[in-house]
Formats: sequence, C-alpha cells, structure tokens
Amino acid sequence: MDPSKRTVSAESMQEEWKEIQAAQREVSLFRPLYNRYYEPIFRFIFRRTADEDLTADLCSQVFLKAMQRIGSYTFQGVPFSAWLYRIASNEIAQHFRATKKNRVVSIEDEGFADIMEEMDEEDNEALRQLLIDKLDELKDTDLQLIELRFFEHRPFKEIAEILDMTESNAKVKTYRILERLKKRLS
Repeated sequence: MDPSKRTVSAESMQEEWKEIQAAQREVSLFRPLYNRYYEPIFRFIFRRTADEDLTADLCSQVFLKAMQRIGSYTFQGVPFSAWLYRIASNEIAQHFRATKKNRVVSIEDEGFADIMEEMDEEDNEALRQLLIDKLDELKDTDLQLIELRFFEHRPFKEIAEILDMTESNAKVKTYRILERLKKRLS
C-alpha cells in the first residue's frame, strides 16, 4: 500500500463531518463513529501494548475522552480517526509513563519491506533482525513516526495531525530517522 495516498476520500470526510456535527448536538449519535473506529483504534493500541485487557481499558478511555470532547472537535481536513489516534497515542504514553514500563513494538513484514525499500536496502532476514534492534533503540517519538508511516500506513498529513506537528515536519523527521537507521545498519 502506498502510504502517501489519502486513506479517506474527500466525500467520505464530508459525510463523516456531518456525523460528527450530529454527535456534537446529541452525544448519543456518537455510536456510528465508535462502531467505525473501535477496531482500528483497538489494533493501534494493541500493537503498542501486546496486552488485550490493557488494550481494552485504554481503548475505553480513548472513546470516553472522545465523547466528552466531541463538542470541541473541529474539522481539520483529515479523517476523524487522526483525532482518535492522537488521543490513543496520548493514553498509551500516559500509561507507560505511569507504570514505568517499556512499550512494545509490533512489527509486520509489509512494514519492514516498505522501510527497506525507502532506505534502498535489500530485504533479508539478517538485516531485518538488525533493524528490529535499531528500532528498539529509537526514542518513543521517533519510533511513533516510523510506526505510523510504515506499519499503520498513514499519510504524512494524518501523522502530522496525530502528533501535533506540521506535515513538512513529519516528513523531514521521518526521513532523518530513516537516514540515521541506514547509517546504523551499515
């Protein structure tokens, strides 16, 4: 999948914006949004915790906060999911700060292939293992950029919204991280 492509059409975002506005008027109308995004948000959190019960708890917190704050949500030209991912990301970080545990990195073959291709490296098992070790050494914010781009296949515009930065900053940081990883693999 080409991560630079928009994940949601403009028409779909406009329809979703109507659902959001309805939920802002009447919170019970939040259910279609919850039903649409519960599973992707659950997977997003699970990839970082590897604990189903913890994931369920954090996911509940994400949607509770989203419902409580839906009135302050404003359309930013990206899917509503970006806002939910930002809340989820904050909940995950807060959990790991509070428990002083290390987060989990869940890696999929497709994401590895995308990283290797982006770094112009040949994809092989030895290099994958080395890359896993190097990813594990990244700062949380750097790792999150790589995860969102290559394992979640998010476009830079959404990554920027999730991480509260500009789109160009998300691009620059991602490619700088890839350059550092490439040097460490040599």
